[in-house]
Amino acid sequence: MSHSSDAAPEPQSPVRRRIESKFPRGLVIRLVAYLFVGHLFAFFVYLLFVLGASNQ
Repeated sequence: MSHSSDAAPEPQSPVRRRIESKFPRGLVIRLVAYLFVGHLFAFFVYLLFVLGASNQ
């Protein structure tokens, strides 16, 4: 009674393995977080300019 869910997971593709070995997981997480926070801050500044221009 073997099910397909009992099979061993497939090995990762060589491209993914190469990317993960080049960039540590913590670095990737920080990069995504900084990009998200940076864009959020840029949107906030843009919003301030838009609201400030509409009040004149």
